[in-house]
Amino acid sequence: MKKIDRRIIIVSAFIFIVGMSFGIMKFLIAQKEEPPARRDNDTRRYVQSVEVKYGTVESSVEAEGRLRSLSSVDIVAEASGKIIPGEISLKKGASFSKGELLFSIYKDEAELDLQGKKSRFMHTLANLLPDIRIDYPDYEKIFTDFFNAVNIYEDLPPMPEINNEKLKVFMASRNVLDEYYAIRRDELKLKRHNIYAPFNGSYSDVFLEAGSYTNTGGRVAHAIQTDVLELEVPVKRADAMWINMGDEVLVERPDDQSEFRGEVIRKGSFIDEATQSQSVFIRLESKKDRPLLNGEYLVATFPGHNIEETMEIPRNAVFNTDQVFVVNNERLEKRTIDILKLNERTLVFRG
Repeated sequence: MKKIDRRIIIVSAFIFIVGMSFGIMKFLIAQKEEPPARRDNDTRRYVQSVEVKYGTVESSVEAEGRLRSLSSVDIVAEASGKIIPGEISLKKGASFSKGELLFSIYKDEAELDLQGKKSRFMHTLANLLPDIRIDYPDYEKIFTDFFNAVNIYEDLPPMPEINNEKLKVFMASRNVLDEYYAIRRDELKLKRHNIYAPFNGSYSDVFLEAGSYTNTGGRVAHAIQTDVLELEVPVKRADAMWINMGDEVLVERPDDQSEFRGEVIRKGSFIDEATQSQSVFIRLESKKDRPLLNGEYLVATFPGHNIEETMEIPRNAVFNTDQVFVVNNERLEKRTIDILKLNERTLVFRG
């Protein structure tokens, strides 16, 4: 009997615990808020669109190029001899101004030889003056003044004009004209012993330094102009057609955002085979406070030109090279356009 009561108690406790757990669970479930009803998926698609309006589009061209000196020349010796230093050090990187003496070729012997020729020429003239005084009195004063103007340390004065045929024959028979023009030729040769700067610039390379000996035509140095430079910008053939001679160009140095103003001075009449681009050259002037250096890269922005009856859109709105989507009765349709100009991020079209 005790065994039966014990089982009844165990079963009753188990049923009580299960019932209580179920009741607590129901109570907690009742306390939880109902989740919002899930809406049906919206299957409609939306696209961003703009109204097609043709008008006047101003489109600029931007490209990068390398800066070069407007003038780049070899400095050569026009006489042979020892190189004598001038006003500027004959060293790579040295700067000079137009007209300054760069260097000289030893000329003492040439000067003495020229002075000797002038002295002999004066001796010839002195022997001719008595004959001119007697036979050609009209030319006496002219040749006397010419004789007095001759200075062996200076260039010869201009030869008097001779209109008398007999006097011409007389002067030629005494080798006066031959001596005169031989001396003028040597005067020009002597001047070539001094080499002057052809522009404001600097030496980009030096082949012979002061004290070296050179022959006539020997390369002494290579010089570049530094105050005026040109920017060579390769642009696409399609973009080059919008660039005109004389256009003012905005040029920027990417490193420090410095801006310069230049002018288109010429366009290449050929296409580079490797890049299929056409070169455009821009003239720039270097300033002391903002110097431009040969060889640096700059970015040029060419002025925009008006393209009538066109529209500009992003390049990523076009697919299959020349097709776009248009919205017609809330549906998308493909249309082919006529592309007139491609920019970095946009394009200009009609059609």
